[in-house]
Amino acid sequence: MSRTSQPSPQSRHEAERLHDAFGAVADALAPSPVPLAAIERAGRARRRLRAAGLAVGCGLLLLPLVSVTVRAVSPGSVPPVREGVAAHPSPPDVPAVPPVRVVAPGERVRAGAGVEIWLTEEGTHWSTPEMDHQFRSVVDGNIDLRHPGVGLNTEILDDRYFLSGVYTGGDRSRYVVVSTSDGEVTAPLVRLPGSPGWGAWYTDVPLHDDLTIDRVTLFDEHGEETGSLTPSRP
Repeated sequence: MSRTSQPSPQSRHEAERLHDAFGAVADALAPSPVPLAAIERAGRARRRLRAAGLAVGCGLLLLPLVSVTVRAVSPGSVPPVREGVAAHPSPPDVPAVPPVRVVAPGERVRAGAGVEIWLTEEGTHWSTPEMDHQFRSVVDGNIDLRHPGVGLNTEILDDRYFLSGVYTGGDRSRYVVVSTSDGEVTAPLVRLPGSPGWGAWYTDVPLHDDLTIDRVTLFDEHGEETGSLTPSRP
C-alpha cells in the first residue's frame, strides 16, 4: 500500500504567502461604497441652477414687453376720455393782441403813419399830416349800435395806407383783422369808459400798386367772428 506524499514546510509557507498577496490585491480592487448622499446633493444643486437660469431667461424675455406696456399707458400719450361726456372742438386761437384800450373823451392816441385818433360821445375824430381834423359820427342814425358791425375809412399817406373805422358790439369786441393781398394784419381797438356800445380800430400797411384790401373782420374775446365787410381796391 502506497503512502500519500505530504507537502514540505517550505511549500506550505510559499502557498500562504501567495494567498496573503492575492487577498491584499483583492481588497485593493474592491469597489468603494457609492456616495448616494453626495450625488443627491449635487443633483439638487444642478436643479436649482437650472431653475435660476430659466427664471433669468424668462425675465429677460419679458423686459421688452414690460417697456412696451409702460409706453402704451404712459400719461400724455392718450388723453383720458370720460364716458358720457361729448368731445367739444377746441376754440380758435386768439392772436396775441393788446387788450382794448379805454381812453377818456378827447384823449389822443398815436395810431401810426403820423395819425392821431380821439373819441368823444358823438363819434371818432382823427388827424393826419395832410388834414388836421376829420370826424365820423355815431349819433347821426347811420350806425346801428344794437348789433356787432365794423366800418372802414382809408387814407393814403406817402408810402403808407392808413386804415381805420368804427366798430359796434359792446364790450364783447376784442380785435379786428384786415385781410390784404400781402397777408393779414391785426388791428387794436380803443373805446370810451363804461359801455358805449362802440369804439374805433386802426392800423396801417405799406402802399404799392398791387395792394388790395380784401376783407375787414371783427372778432370777440373768444376769437369768434361777429361782423365783417368787403371793401374795394384802393
